[in-house]
Amino acid sequence: MPDVLLAEGDPPNFLVPNATIIFEVVAFFIILYVLKRWIVPPINRAMTSRQEMIRKQIDDGREAKERLEAAEAEYRDALVQTRTDAARIRDDARAQGQAIIDELRQRAQEEADRVAAREQSRLEAERQQIVAQLRNEVGQIAVDLAGRIVGESLTDDARQRRVVERFIEDLESGESATGRRPSTDEPAVAG
Repeated sequence: MPDVLLAEGDPPNFLVPNATIIFEVVAFFIILYVLKRWIVPPINRAMTSRQEMIRKQIDDGREAKERLEAAEAEYRDALVQTRTDAARIRDDARAQGQAIIDELRQRAQEEADRVAAREQSRLEAERQQIVAQLRNEVGQIAVDLAGRIVGESLTDDARQRRVVERFIEDLESGESATGRRPSTDEPAVAG
């Protein structure tokens, strides 16, 4: 190669390689080799593990989101089911309450009917007892009056009974014929 002499005032030609450029290129390749051999692999491993960790976190986040959505759907379903159950329980309670009320009303009515029947029979027994007492008393009064009017004693039981029966029949027929009872002021006439 011909030696080109540069003039003293001429600038060096940058296209012509010199020793500095060759040394810099060799040093550059050595640095690249060192970087590739000892620096880049740990950085790549760290980046790969970091990427795997980020990917795992993303997958975990996605799974957590899916679980959250599933839990929310389950919660909504449980809430709807709970509301349905509550409405059913409320309706059942109302129906049972109404049945209890109806049963208690029926029992109360039955008890009232029993009490009314018992009182009716008691009143009927009392009425019959009072009627019997009145018959005796009216009979005695009739016998006394008849004895006074007739002027004879009515001590014979059969005669006395006939007079009392006639007197009571006259009272009952007078009551039914006139629609009223004879007053105590009117004289009773025994026939």
